[in-house]
Amino acid sequence: QFFEVPFDSNMNRTKNRPLVRGQISPLLALCFAASCGVPGIALLTLGVNPLTGALGAFNIFLYTCCYTPMKRMSIANTWVGAVVGAIPPVMGWTAATGSLDAGALLLGGILYSWQFPHFNALSWGLREEYSRGGYCMMSVTHPGLCRRVALRHCLALIGLSTLAPVLDLTTWTFPIISLPINLYISYLGFRFYRDADRSSSRKLFFCSLWHLPMLLLVMFTCKKSFLEKEDKGDVLGGSRGRAMEIRLP
Repeated sequence: QFFEVPFDSNMNRTKNRPLVRGQISPLLALCFAASCGVPGIALLTLGVNPLTGALGAFNIFLYTCCYTPMKRMSIANTWVGAVVGAIPPVMGWTAATGSLDAGALLLGGILYSWQFPHFNALSWGLREEYSRGGYCMMSVTHPGLCRRVALRHCLALIGLSTLAPVLDLTTWTFPIISLPINLYISYLGFRFYRDADRSSSRKLFFCSLWHLPMLLLVMFTCKKSFLEKEDKGDVLGGSRGRAMEIRLP
């Protein structure tokens, strides 16, 4: 917001932000950001693990130094912004496990894909405002691409949900139970792609608000327990040990 005061003042949805209205000074805003960011990264690094702290620092850098200026330069900002939104659940995984493995990447992938129908549908109704503010959004400069990308990532959520049991993160009930809500958001994504009006974009946007928490709740309910994986590993280890005993003289 510190960098975007002149542009936010041209948009109805941002013209009442405290910096735009002069309710707080730019110096105070920077001090507040630093007082949150620096201790936050330190707490994650020292109190959780260095990997999670590094991801937090990288996300702040990515948002402020890459995504924010790119919003006025290229529609690629949406893809960068999706990475920014995908990193927090990855941080949750690394905080719990200390590793950046398949589970972290799958959670990040779900959040990454979800953001395209969510934001593209939202930006469709704000095209005039984004254009007035000078922001390079797909909905303004590439409306056809905006709709195609939203539909593409709605369908990607079905594939990502199917990957969860393949990676041994959930049971096979997860892709089955989540299929109706994934098909529904895909249907609304198709309607948005076909009709390209405010009604279809609003329906897709509001669906995205409940779709994500419900999808993650189902994923949590169907997750494989750590003890189950450990027991499976012990059984496999025992089988290997017996095989070795047979081979030994």
